[in-house]
Amino acid sequence: MIKAVVTVVGQDQTGIVAGVATVLSNHGVNILDMSQTIMSQTFTMSMLVGIDEADDFNEVYAALKEEGSRLGVTIHIQREEIFDTMAHI
Repeated sequence: MIKAVVTVVGQDQTGIVAGVATVLSNHGVNILDMSQTIMSQTFTMSMLVGIDEADDFNEVYAALKEEGSRLGVTIHIQREEIFDTMAHI
């Protein structure tokens, strides 16, 4: 299993969590941990997810980008090891 970090940032609105969770579920991705908050009118969410196959990462990436465009938010996904390395720099 590949672990990845998903981050979502954008104007707060109804359906962001549902939209992202639905995309992940449709691709068989398990949400391992999640944190979300609203700062002023800005919605932020971080998720640690588990993706079964390495080949699925690009499909999940593309689907999340598409959902981000639909919702008007920015969604990033990075493999956990890349996220951890960048945090140490």
